[in-house]
Amino acid sequence: MSPLSNQHQQLIFDYCLGLTSQQESTQAEGLISSDKQASEIHSSLETTLSPLKSIETESCPDYLAERTVLRLNNMARSSQQKLEELIAAEQRREVFAGGRLWHNFGQLAAAVAIIVIAVGIWFAPLNFARQKYWQHQCRMQLSSVFKGIDNYIGDHNNEAPAIATAAGEPWWKVGYQGKENYSNTRHMWLLVKDNYVEPADFICPGTKEGRAVRRVIKAAPIDMINTNDFPGREYIRYSVRISCDKAEKRQPPSRKVLMADLNPLFEKLPKNFTNSFKEVRVDKELLTANSINHQRQGQNVLFCDGAVKFVKMRHIGILEDDIFTLRGTKVYKGVEVPSSEADAFLAP
Repeated sequence: MSPLSNQHQQLIFDYCLGLTSQQESTQAEGLISSDKQASEIHSSLETTLSPLKSIETESCPDYLAERTVLRLNNMARSSQQKLEELIAAEQRREVFAGGRLWHNFGQLAAAVAIIVIAVGIWFAPLNFARQKYWQHQCRMQLSSVFKGIDNYIGDHNNEAPAIATAAGEPWWKVGYQGKENYSNTRHMWLLVKDNYVEPADFICPGTKEGRAVRRVIKAAPIDMINTNDFPGREYIRYSVRISCDKAEKRQPPSRKVLMADLNPLFEKLPKNFTNSFKEVRVDKELLTANSINHQRQGQNVLFCDGAVKFVKMRHIGILEDDIFTLRGTKVYKGVEVPSSEADAFLAP
């Protein structure tokens, strides 16, 4: 009997925690009833997770979620023998649902990490902790992108990756493969094409769609020779700064935003480039929405000094600049350009 795949293990894990859709639940139940290993994992998880049902997870503070994720990552690097010892010790412990054993979140965090590793899944089991994990992974990816930019600059006489574009061109045409340099992502594609950044690092793992595309990329290499841009919008789940078209004194690098999670104004773009861009009119909801990449909880922001920070608001710096909009612009047609370097605008 072949070992249960990580994908199927995660499915069973999510099913035990009530995080699956109706279709996924049906798939999990079928797997449990037909596969002995799946049934054993399900039974073990149900027994081990039973005390967690009495815990109000929403009351757990952010700092503890961060500590849980760090503990998870550290333990995941431990030796197999140590893991087996930890799991065995946890299985010998007496567990009483609703009892004094789970009187603080510190014990819960430790048990949670052991449970996750026991089933071979590198995700925190509770939804809030899972999101913290994805935020952490996203930060690491943006750091990798910056490292790629830095290496590119070092190999090209201190010149950053750039493609000549004209102001007023349709920057929303991500994936357009014609000779015209339309999209705002072609210079970032150079980092992939020249092997400075892994393709998967441009896809935030915070959504199911993003994780699905990452699996596709890892399973089948992208044709980087015959492409002039990312193959499609789904292959870059971040928004990139559009440069000002006027020469002026630039801001210090530490104050300049380079990239961030997907701009909420432009989540749905035409896949057929013969179709026109449907103008976006900014309303109160669009002015306050955070990126979809992290369940609207906030967005990771990459600065030009290499720092990456997760922020719960869209406004950055002393000027409280909204990185997802242009000052004074209420209607977007997909061709806008900042009037100054102080007005950061990340698109698409």
